[in-house]
Amino acid sequence: MSNVCEICGKKKVQGARIIRRGLAKKKGGIGMHVVKVSPRTFEPNIQTVHVDDNGTPRTMKVCTACIRSGRVKKTC
Repeated sequence: MSNVCEICGKKKVQGARIIRRGLAKKKGGIGMHVVKVSPRTFEPNIQTVHVDDNGTPRTMKVCTACIRSGRVKKTC
């Protein structure tokens, strides 16, 4: 099951979780130093919604940004 928005193509992206250690310079230390960088993924908020697509009802996987902006017309 793909986790991609069918309207804008938004999908998960790679990132990093950065761990720092030390006392900040403004608190009297020598600064924060990077100790470890571990990979992580940022996943989009994909919802399965019932959409009216040119008069035909169907289900689509759409991100919440597209739902809020009105790019899809939901049916109940």
